[in-house]
Amino acid sequence: MLEKVKGFNGDRVIEEFEALTKDAERVQRETLQRILEENGKAEYLQNLGLGGKTDPDCFKACVPLVTHKDLEPYIQRIADEEDASPILTGRPIKSISLSSGTTQGKPKFVPFNDELEQSTMQIYRTSFAFRNRAHPIGNGKSLQFIYSSKQFKTKGGLLATTATTNVYLSQQFKNTMKDIQSQCCSPDEVIFSLDYNQSLYCHLLCGLIYSDEVQFVFSTFAHSIVHAFRTFEQVWEELCCDIREGVLSSRITIPSIRSAFSKFLRPNPQLANTIYNKCSNLSNWYGLIPELWPNAKYVYGIMTGSMEPYLNKLRHYAASLPLMSADYGSSEGWIGANIDPGEPPESATFTVLPNIGYFEFIPLKERAHEQEVDNYGSMVVRKEPEPIGLTKVNVGEEYEIIMTTFAGLYRYRLGDVVKTAGFHNSAPKLQFVHRRNLILTVNIDKNTEKDLQLAVEEASKLLAAEKVEVLDFTSHVDMSTNPGHYVIFWELSGDVKDEVLNNCCNCLDRAFVDAGYVGSRKIRAIGPLELRIVNRGTFHKILEHHLALGAAMNQFKTPRYVGLSNHSVLQILNDSVHKSICSNAYD
Repeated sequence: MLEKVKGFNGDRVIEEFEALTKDAERVQRETLQRILEENGKAEYLQNLGLGGKTDPDCFKACVPLVTHKDLEPYIQRIADEEDASPILTGRPIKSISLSSGTTQGKPKFVPFNDELEQSTMQIYRTSFAFRNRAHPIGNGKSLQFIYSSKQFKTKGGLLATTATTNVYLSQQFKNTMKDIQSQCCSPDEVIFSLDYNQSLYCHLLCGLIYSDEVQFVFSTFAHSIVHAFRTFEQVWEELCCDIREGVLSSRITIPSIRSAFSKFLRPNPQLANTIYNKCSNLSNWYGLIPELWPNAKYVYGIMTGSMEPYLNKLRHYAASLPLMSADYGSSEGWIGANIDPGEPPESATFTVLPNIGYFEFIPLKERAHEQEVDNYGSMVVRKEPEPIGLTKVNVGEEYEIIMTTFAGLYRYRLGDVVKTAGFHNSAPKLQFVHRRNLILTVNIDKNTEKDLQLAVEEASKLLAAEKVEVLDFTSHVDMSTNPGHYVIFWELSGDVKDEVLNNCCNCLDRAFVDAGYVGSRKIRAIGPLELRIVNRGTFHKILEHHLALGAAMNQFKTPRYVGLSNHSVLQILNDSVHKSICSNAYD
């Protein structure tokens, strides 16, 4: 039997999940029927001539595949109009979620409603049931680096804020968290502060105060956890002082936070001395998390995709403590739960819950819809293959996800590429591969975010002897030169000799093994790769820039490709360059 946490019955949740996944195709048909019945009166569906039909064949025949750009006018009307007419959904949209905006340079508006809230709770309950079966956490506390974001009202009076804040504000979330998770160390005043620097400091302080009770460490993204402990390295002595004296640091100026701490912060010289001694004896902060939180069972957060580059540093802090990747979803909606928490993050799979949306998959086996080169060197465009259903995907093959949600997104191209790793009953287990629109290309080359990540990993090995690490990185295609060329930005933890950087630059250039890239470099249709080293703190400036635009720390992801449309971030990067190296790998 699973340990029951505050009334949570994990056995029952797993039984329900097993029933859902045994006949996923039937559940998918029923889910689509529910979506179309609930939203049949929506203007969007009415205009497409669906006429109340709810079967998959009629749905696919009437409703086209769309991107966010196609739905933007409808979503903007929902945000602007005051009469709450049924535009995309039958019932009114309750609020607007904002995407992180790190990819395109500005956040997208996404409808948010009760059904999306319910699917979030279902995902949370499901993954927690499997996680708690492997690592029971009891009824202790959790160190959660979670943050709210700015909120505003749209012209039509809807609340607009990040997707995570929409969830944190909901009563369903609060009730679910009471049932399934340890109590967060930090009070709401810290979570809902709009100054993330003050919130982060207070999260760390709360975690130390309740250090013996912490059962796990969590943040939405691995980047946030790494950022938190890099900050800890700078402020730990001040935190010890706060605990020793029982007085909150003067850096915390928000009255509501100071008032909240006055209720539980008391002088504790013994705890302060214990923490001080442990930190003083740590070698390069290795094993920081289990040393300070000895009863923690695991570290939890999204660790796939653009978060993978932070895993080495996270493992440094966690030592032998398990890292568990959180569930798979987006601002638009959820897709799957991690029911195999024992798998390392690099191998994490996400089992699709067939009742939270209707899912289709465009096969990418032959990259049929991309431009290709024929035998005569001309560009040709192949016909895009038809999407297939959830249970029709093949193990080992890659697909682009299409989602239809209860919140008014119909046949929506999410832009994610996934691979089918297997099945749980009849529901596929997906591995995230990369974002489809993050592609480096100059000529006929096509390098994805994953290709970039692998190239950086390979080149960064050359820094090991220097005891220097790549703190963060991104890329850009510079078409101002003829021919155009790739630019890779690195922020390093220390200084490196020019000779080593030259070798790193050449290694980066050769690490892109895409045939289109290699061939284009050899015939000089693509110029030499350029490695630009930026000043320490540059990527923190990028973080601050996005937070100032209304993004939440919870949702921030370092943009792995910065195009001209994201000119503000590109300006931050270029203004911070202190060394530039060009490859001679193909000379």
